[in-house]
Amino acid sequence: MAEMLARSLLPGTYIASAGVRPGERDPFVDAVLDEVGLSLGRHAPHSLDELEDDYFDLIVTLAPEAHHAALELTRSMAVDVMYWPTPDPTVATGTRDQILSSYRDVREFLKTLIEKRLKDPG
Repeated sequence: MAEMLARSLLPGTYIASAGVRPGERDPFVDAVLDEVGLSLGRHAPHSLDELEDDYFDLIVTLAPEAHHAALELTRSMAVDVMYWPTPDPTVATGTRDQILSSYRDVREFLKTLIEKRLKDPG
């Protein structure tokens, strides 16, 4: 979700996403991105080990485990690592609408952070 939001808000910027472990595509992510006109297309989740490029100017992590993994990965590299503590919508329970609401909250949270912290003000 963060990658697609960042790509839409930061055109021309190279963006790649990865998790600590390989994962499955989440249909709730597809649903909440579709609501704002975005699509994952054929994108499948990747792990850090699967990233094709190991040169980044900035790594943004959303969970403590990912943050620790990114710090370990970059300890000998000149790269900034930011941590944005983000709620995990996968732990939401209740009706489909309640779960989707949790995903929407995370979508809007990430959109706001990307706009405020990464988007060029000019």
